[in-house]
Amino acid sequence: MVRRTDEKEKGVWRSLDWWTILIYMALLAFGWISICGASYDFDMEGNIFSFDSRSGMQIVWIGTSLALGFILLMLDGKLYDTFAYVIYALLLVLLFVTPFLARDIKGSHSWIKIGPFSLQSAEFAKCATALALAKFMSAYGYNISRWKDFLVTLAIIVVPIVLIILQRETGSALVYLAFFLMLYREGMPGAVLFTGVSAVAYFVVGVRFEHVMLGHIPTSAGEFLVMMMVVLFTVGMVHVYCDKVSVERNILFYGVGVIALALGFSGFVIPFDITWILVTVCVAMILYLCYVALSERVMRYFYIALFALGSMAFFYSADYVLNSVMEPHQRVRINVLLGLEDDPSGAGYNVNQAKIAIGSGGLRGKGFLNGTQTKLKYVPEQDTDFIFCTVGEEEGFWGAAGVLVLFLVLILRLIHLAERQPFAFGRIYGYCVMSVFLFHVFINVGMVLGLTPVIGIPLPFFSYGGSSLWGFTILLFVFLRIDAGRNLAKRN
Repeated sequence: MVRRTDEKEKGVWRSLDWWTILIYMALLAFGWISICGASYDFDMEGNIFSFDSRSGMQIVWIGTSLALGFILLMLDGKLYDTFAYVIYALLLVLLFVTPFLARDIKGSHSWIKIGPFSLQSAEFAKCATALALAKFMSAYGYNISRWKDFLVTLAIIVVPIVLIILQRETGSALVYLAFFLMLYREGMPGAVLFTGVSAVAYFVVGVRFEHVMLGHIPTSAGEFLVMMMVVLFTVGMVHVYCDKVSVERNILFYGVGVIALALGFSGFVIPFDITWILVTVCVAMILYLCYVALSERVMRYFYIALFALGSMAFFYSADYVLNSVMEPHQRVRINVLLGLEDDPSGAGYNVNQAKIAIGSGGLRGKGFLNGTQTKLKYVPEQDTDFIFCTVGEEEGFWGAAGVLVLFLVLILRLIHLAERQPFAFGRIYGYCVMSVFLFHVFINVGMVLGLTPVIGIPLPFFSYGGSSLWGFTILLFVFLRIDAGRNLAKRN
């Protein structure tokens, strides 16, 4: 019995994907160096290995993460499949009780105090959600095109999002939207993903040009552009999913034609707000699609009409959400990102200082511990959410590019591992892991560069702290154990 266990353990180590582990170790090493550069203070006595410093404590987090990864690899890979729902349920309970146990930290109730340490439950719930999704979607008879299955899948994702929002931790909640990338790989219609991208476009264009007029026409340019996007996107969906030239021609000829006449009349005869013309055209288009669906008995026209109706509802509710639902600091951050406000000493301070730090690094950087912006503490949260600016300042363009290439290699490796899984459970979980990493890297680096809103999510393996490092380690090593189990089964 002991001999069989020893052989199994050796088989696990032989079957591990060591390339991914090497990338993981490299990211840990570069991350620790970046934390040293961001947190080291020459005015204080001590060294970078002291437990009184952030760099010293990060060594503790790295050591415990390696131990945690070792334990996860030693467990039977089948346990993750067997107890997926149990793990998910336990994490939901933890998310639910967190606001009652956590103290207020900058308005958020997401950190549970355990002795001298604090843990963020939302970081660990990512793995639990990924396991539950993999378990449910790999069940016999599952079909993502069936409404019942699709709605349950959405519920698995949405429930932790709601619980995390109740903790007033919007940034962590948005990370769970990354799972929709996995759903797209598993057969979710492209129209769903396109709808999400369209919603972002409506929001950005509508808010950005809300108070810009169409020349001498008293109509909001934002509203006009969004309504035209709704019409054109709808025609595009008819072309892709129905390929009915007559329906496309009718919508373009009559819809766009009426809008063009209204623009001409308002611009050259009597100026008036053509908003009601735009709304009327969109409503008429929706009714026409419903008529075509009934007359030709093609449900796709109903779905396209629902897309157009939802687009209008989303656009007209976006202004209410921005001004009445979002917190003031979130609203200011969005306005600063879209160029509607200039607040270099307030909401835009972090991003401006991060840009200065990255730009000052030049091509080769200023060298380890030689960053002026970071040493003078100009960048808030420079060893957590804005850690990438330290990379850019001390290591320069080549160092920052090297880090991004390393993340790219990790993501491509995860896709390779996911695609070679013989069972749906491993493939789905692998794509969940890849999606979470991709979302974190894209949003974190984007917000440091001023390309995405500042929502406060960590850069994997770089940002200081135990919760995020443990959370990412658990995500990755559970998948590595699942993949090693695949190799073991192949060997046997």
